[in-house]
Amino acid sequence: MSVVLELLRGEDLESVSRKYAVTAATLSAWRDAFFASGEAGLKIREEDLVDEDGRRMKSIIAELAMANELLHERIRQLENANPSLKWRSKR
Repeated sequence: MSVVLELLRGEDLESVSRKYAVTAATLSAWRDAFFASGEAGLKIREEDLVDEDGRRMKSIIAELAMANELLHERIRQLENANPSLKWRSKR
């Protein structure tokens, strides 16, 4: 990995090839594999973020639905306790 990092820091491909006695083609293949694995790792992270956002939104929706249901129930209780408070609720 340190060889590839040297290339990424701007070292010349030919000088790194001579330094480590590895062909330029091999170094290029290592660099390409490094980029591919990094890209794949970022895609997985993006998918995780999307899943996390979806779970968070579903949780918020569930909390709001529960609060809405509780409010409707409270209105029904108040209307039953005091008929003069009746209003046309949508439920």
